[in-house]
Amino acid sequence: MHVLEKIRLGLSSLSPAEQAVAELVLADPTAFLKAPVAELARQAKVSGPTVVRFCRALGYEGLSDFRLVLAASASEGVPYVHQSVKASDGADALVHKVFDNAISTLSSYRDSAVSKPVEKAIDAIAACVKAQGKLEFYGVGNSGFVALDAQHKFFRMGCNAQAYSDGHLQIMAASMLKKSDCLIIISNSGRSEDLLEACRIARKAGATTIAVTASGSPLADLVHVHLAADHTELYEQFSPMVSRLLHLCMVDVLATGVAIRLGKGVQQNMARLKKHLIESRYAS
Repeated sequence: MHVLEKIRLGLSSLSPAEQAVAELVLADPTAFLKAPVAELARQAKVSGPTVVRFCRALGYEGLSDFRLVLAASASEGVPYVHQSVKASDGADALVHKVFDNAISTLSSYRDSAVSKPVEKAIDAIAACVKAQGKLEFYGVGNSGFVALDAQHKFFRMGCNAQAYSDGHLQIMAASMLKKSDCLIIISNSGRSEDLLEACRIARKAGATTIAVTASGSPLADLVHVHLAADHTELYEQFSPMVSRLLHLCMVDVLATGVAIRLGKGVQQNMARLKKHLIESRYAS
């Protein structure tokens, strides 16, 4: 496992002071490699020995040992492209690596996914639709496109669905939510302050909040229903690819479950919509 992913998955097991050091590593691994221990301690607002304890908590002998592993990890892959490919890879290798990585991640998630939160999310969304409440999907960056895809899927069912990817609009929209409404947030890191603030506002208004995000993140701890979307893709260093597919699949699971839960009425609406779309196509 990549050292940054190891840190991310182990955050919840660290002490608050050690978590501050972990956040420093995740924010800028290169700077962590170069700065003296006193400077690292100052930036994390902890003591020098805490920096060493953080390294040992991860299973390393000390700071020097941890930095060696971190430096090796930082040199792997092609930054901002895809973490499993190399600059020398040809088209054939690219096809195999990208597809194999996606298949492996999705299969692993399928086999380890916990069904109870999914059931709770489907129940909450179905209840919102039955009460004619609003379904809102929030995401920023790449997650904003997933939110838009979710809006499209639920809109086709006849649901009152809307997606927002702008932080200010998310906060304004959250302020208008009510008890009958449901907010679904998609986030890779679960640490975007705008999303967290929008979630707090929605909860205060009584809306049900659901998040598709990383375990141990602030967002995961804040929502009513957390759908864990844990993966090994290093989205700080590489373009989100597998994580985007995982989030899209989670949206498909929710949409399919809600359609089944709502019964024939929704399915008939979707069939009628599909019929009209087919009729509007240009003749071949």
